[in-house]
Amino acid sequence: MRFDDPGSLNDVCTQRLGERAGRQFAAMARRGFQLIRPTGRAEATGLCRLGGPALLEPGTLWPEQNGVPLSLHAVLDTDALATWLGTELPVRSGLLNFFYPDPDLPYEDYRRLDLSDSQVCRVIPAHPAQAVVVTAPRPARSYPAVPVYAAEVTMLPDCWDVEDDDVEFDKDQHWGAASLILSEMEDLDGNTAGSHCAFGWPDTSYTLKVSSRDADGPAVHLLQLAEDTELGWGWGDAGTLYFTIPAEALAAGDYRQVVAQALCC
Repeated sequence: MRFDDPGSLNDVCTQRLGERAGRQFAAMARRGFQLIRPTGRAEATGLCRLGGPALLEPGTLWPEQNGVPLSLHAVLDTDALATWLGTELPVRSGLLNFFYPDPDLPYEDYRRLDLSDSQVCRVIPAHPAQAVVVTAPRPARSYPAVPVYAAEVTMLPDCWDVEDDDVEFDKDQHWGAASLILSEMEDLDGNTAGSHCAFGWPDTSYTLKVSSRDADGPAVHLLQLAEDTELGWGWGDAGTLYFTIPAEALAAGDYRQVVAQALCC
């Protein structure tokens, strides 16, 4: 759920969920962006873009898995995003290059990949002043370069990312906190399904469990890439690709712990 006006978020939550539960749910909001093609007065945000060549520091090897080079899907300019994110971006890493296998790789190359291996995705940071343009080696695919405008939004979690201890609920009426959110917030406009987003909350987290409490702490959502016919990528029927990282790893700037997951209907 997204809000273009952060000031209305608390009012909507308390009106629908009650004073106490509403404040608790509103406190889970995260700042993020919708990544859209610039129109009208909107201009591209820094060096943020989809597709195109990578922007890597000299000497950085192009990432691969089992000998198959990955494809560059997006570049985020964290310096341009930092003002809006504030403390939600604990370390500014300059440019972030997001790599994942091209879903249309030749069969012989695709069968060499292990999609369950953490090395099947890679996020590589680069200092903007040192980064150089690096084109994809074959058989990695080079998508068209599309600069994007990062529209500031405030996002609430999907109902499945809310755990029972997060929000008070009437146990006689609801089987859990997710039931309360699902029933009272279901018709709220502004879901980010089908769009490209950065940070904030992903559009659906039933299997991602971005808020899961584990040894590494809660995960942080870095990037959501929807099917895009103009760019020529997709991950199954209405598929979406998500990149997440443990909060502690993000604070340390350790992008080796990023996990990517493609989900479809």
